[in-house]
Amino acid sequence: MLDHVSIGVRNIAKTKSFYDAVLGALGYRCLHSSESSLGYGEQSVQLWISQSDRPVAPDMGSGLHFCFSAPTRASVDAFHANALLEGGRDNGTPGLRADYGSNYYAAFAIDPDGYRLEAYCSAS
Repeated sequence: MLDHVSIGVRNIAKTKSFYDAVLGALGYRCLHSSESSLGYGEQSVQLWISQSDRPVAPDMGSGLHFCFSAPTRASVDAFHANALLEGGRDNGTPGLRADYGSNYYAAFAIDPDGYRLEAYCSAS
C-alpha cells in the first residue's frame, strides 16, 4: 500500500549514523545522502529523512511507530543493540511476542528524535 514514508529530524549527520547502523542490521542501506536528506531502502528508497527545524514532537501515546521487516531473529537482535549503541533508547528488548502471534519476534527502540521503531521477524 505505501510507497514510502518521510520524517523530519533535527541533526542529519547524527541521524545518518543511527539509521546506517540500525537499518544496516536488517539489510537496508542508505541509497541517497545529501546535506539535508537521506533515503533508505533495499532496492529503492522507502524511508526518506529530511533535516527539519520542526520535526514531529515525540508522543508515546500517539500510537505512531515504524515497523521494519527483518530477515532473521539475529538481525532483530542486532537492530536493537545498534540502536542503543547509536544513542537510541530501549522500548522493548528482542523476543517473542506471543500476544501478537506465536512466531512474532520483535524488538523496539526509540531513535534520537523520539520516533518509535520496531524490527520484526516471523521466521523461526
